[in-house]
Amino acid sequence: MTSAAPAVAADGAAAILLAPTPLAWVADALAQRDALLLDHANCEKKAASTALALMFAYPEDLSLSLALAQLAREELRHYGQVVRAMRALGVSFARTRPGRYALELRRAVRSAEPGRKLDLLLVSALIEARSAERFGLLAPRLAAPLARLYANLGTAEARHFELYLGFARACAPHEWQARLRQLAAREAQLATSADRALRFHSGPLAHS
Repeated sequence: MTSAAPAVAADGAAAILLAPTPLAWVADALAQRDALLLDHANCEKKAASTALALMFAYPEDLSLSLALAQLAREELRHYGQVVRAMRALGVSFARTRPGRYALELRRAVRSAEPGRKLDLLLVSALIEARSAERFGLLAPRLAAPLARLYANLGTAEARHFELYLGFARACAPHEWQARLRQLAAREAQLATSADRALRFHSGPLAHS
């Protein structure tokens, strides 16, 4: 059985986000540009692996699998672009611990089907939407060529969130909106509350 992703009418990423990114996070990100770039590169790898994991989890959904195959390739291209930008800026690559954002969102995903599939699609849509929003906030505040890269990535992430949201609508046409509101409330809390370490999807840093 396959499902096609219908077009999603949305006025940008803010259409599904319940709270804007705090300006304090933007200031933190600009002040810790190297740390931001390092986590961003890891996020691009994770985005590709998430798409591949969904392909393996739901192989019978051919429309979803084909769309995610293309998305995974694009995320890996983004990873390469970010790594090249890091090299140009003299930023070293290093291992980092995952932030709380994605981990806590995953904990909100239901374990039983068919709810699990819907939740995975909606969580992915929320993460991509938050990425698009933050690229839009950062791009005008960064110097070229990083500003141009982030502007382009913001456009791509907006397409990705619409893709995931479209498949969520097709997956559960009578449930997706109510469930999105529940997950979006948790996402907004994680993206706006104080965090110990700067991550691309963290809240603003807690300053003691």
